Amino acid sequence: MSVKKGFCDLGFAKLDTDRKKRKGFAEVIYCPGKNKEHLEKIAKNIIKLKDDLLLTKLDKATFSFLKKTIPVLKYNPLAKIGYFLARAKESPKGRVLVVSAGTSDISIAEEAAQTLQVMGNRVDKLYDVGVAGVHRLMSNTDKLKKAKVIIVVAGMEGALASLVSGLVKSPVIAVPTSCGYGSSFSGLAALLSMLNGCSPGVTVVNIDNGFGAGYFASLINNAPR
Repeated sequence: MSVKKGFCDLGFAKLDTDRKKRKGFAEVIYCPGKNKEHLEKIAKNIIKLKDDLLLTKLDKATFSFLKKTIPVLKYNPLAKIGYFLARAKESPKGRVLVVSAGTSDISIAEEAAQTLQVMGNRVDKLYDVGVAGVHRLMSNTDKLKKAKVIIVVAGMEGALASLVSGLVKSPVIAVPTSCGYGSSFSGLAALLSMLNGCSPGVTVVNIDNGFGAGYFASLINNAPR
């Protein structure tokens, strides 16, 4: 493996070896669309560089293939994340709270939570507290107010993000999911609702992008004061 000019040329891919210096975490591998042999080579080279490894949207069959030659690889099947930690991290003082509207949103919420944990953050979870039964959320206001950053994961109409933001001073990262009936348009309705929310302090990532929300929340949680 030859590393030069901040990247490693694998022929089919150019692994960004300077990503950790710039962003605080090594290059993360998005798995769909890549063949198994390419994923295997990328993962092995990241481990060889003694960097943390994070594989997103990784299906179980591909994980089983990688596990045969990368026995240290771990897997969260609900989050569809494969990972390996090169070394233990010192967690920041702040905590990130991951909130899901319904149980159908939990897989994306878990993607955000697992990303945060791999990046060394303290994570709390609050699942199935959507607006159809708002008392479930309101009975957890103490937990909401203690979080430094909150990730809200919701499909359907995506109203939960605005509601949570209206209750707290912390920044809220909204994640629309593809959960919903026909007119939800595979998450587009939730995305537009979150983008048009009236409560300040909310930023929105793309549909089903739990990883992006977790990464951004980690940057906020680790920012020096």
